[in-house]
Amino acid sequence: MTDDNERTTCAALAGLLRAIALLALWGFALTCISALVLALTLRSLSATAAMSFGAVVILGALERYFAFRLRFDGALFDGLARGTVASLDALDRALSALGLREPPPSQHAPRPLDDRVQGTRQLMQRHAIVVACQSALFLLALMTQDLS
Repeated sequence: MTDDNERTTCAALAGLLRAIALLALWGFALTCISALVLALTLRSLSATAAMSFGAVVILGALERYFAFRLRFDGALFDGLARGTVASLDALDRALSALGLREPPPSQHAPRPLDDRVQGTRQLMQRHAIVVACQSALFLLALMTQDLS
């Protein structure tokens, strides 16, 4: 990969993935707070609040998976931008060697950069949706909790 446009695309996406890490921190905080609230006050919570906090914790597992994948993708795109990852073909072979990707057929072209960028953008959108759901459920739990 020697094209300046491709390296710039990778650098821009890596920067975006670093910036979106704040969203992952928010999702992790919601998960931790919800788990703590459940652990300390489960018996005194209303059923709706308990289920909402529980749903935040369950969604937290999915959020952590997405955050991990996005952090991993960010490192890969950063490597492509900086030239420490030589090519898309070399990246595919390395991922196959690590067991993270099916081995490509010998005559198969590497997956195009545009497909990789699109996949990562879809992953970012799904992560944002999960964190939005966590936020809404957390707010619901707070609103339905009896404070008397």
